[in-house]
This record gives sequence, structure tokens and C-alpha cells, in this order.
Amino acid sequence: MEKLTKWAIDPTHSEVAFKVKHMMISTVTGHFENFSANLETENEDFKGASFDFTAQIDSINTKNKDRDAHLKSDDFFNAESYPEMTFKSKSFDGETLIGDLTIRDITKEISLAVELNGVAVDPYGQTKAGFEIVGEINRKDFNLTWSAVTEAGSVVVSDKVKLVIDAQFIKQ
Repeated sequence: MEKLTKWAIDPTHSEVAFKVKHMMISTVTGHFENFSANLETENEDFKGASFDFTAQIDSINTKNKDRDAHLKSDDFFNAESYPEMTFKSKSFDGETLIGDLTIRDITKEISLAVELNGVAVDPYGQTKAGFEIVGEINRKDFNLTWSAVTEAGSVVVSDKVKLVIDAQFIKQ
């Protein structure tokens, strides 16, 4: 059995983003600015690796202070009562990452598509691994239920939320 290798996310070379349709005609992108993640693996291809991730809800940034405040309110995340969003993996086959996502007080199993971009050694001698991770959730599954309809009958905020994570990990 190979030795367990630990990796920690490199926040300066990583991005945790989400995309939501607004009025069904445009897409709003938001980010979590404050997050941490770790992975442990026994294999160079990362198959069977375990991932865990935590984002601070208060660090949400959609480039609009009023919208960010609304997202932090009880209409959506309720950052005061539920300050963190977490993900804990159950399985990873090299392409599909399955695990439990917890938002507010609700935990649901989700599936994410993962692409390993590669492993390289940087100029400082640190070994790094880059991943692109994408998926989609229904926000209402996590009690993010606020909704409004325009006069024309368009939904203001889509139920579907795309997750787009670019993660670079540093071998510990």
C-alpha cells in the first residue's frame, strides 16, 4: 500500500465560483473569497482520493454589495446562523467526485465532474496539482428558496446553480 499523500489548496491560484441565471436572460457569477480545502490520496492519478472543502458564507462576492447582503440574509444562506458551506467526499473515480454538500442545515449528496489538469513542480520546488471541478445543484434542495417573478412572468433567480471550481493543491 502506498503512503497517504496530503495536499492543501493554494487559495491564490484557486477560485470557487457559482453561476445563476438572472431573469433567465443573463448569468450572474459569484465567488467565495474565503475557503479552505484538503485532499488525501494514495495514488498519483488521485483515484480514491478524499476531498474536503469549507467556504465562509460571509465571504460571498457577486460584485454587488446589496445582492451580497441579500444572499447572506435568511432569504438565502443565513450567514449568521450557518456561517459555513461544506463538502465531504464519499468517492472519487478520477472523473466523478461524489460527496455530501451542506448548506444551511441541509446535507445532500451531489456529483461533480472533475478534470485533473496535471501535476507540476513550481519554481520554488513545490509540487502542485490542478483540477477543474464543475457541477450543478438545485438551490431549493438546500432551502435557498427566495423567489420573485417579474411583471412579465419571468423568474428572477433560477433554481439551478452551476458550480465552477478551479483548484490548485500543494503537496504537503
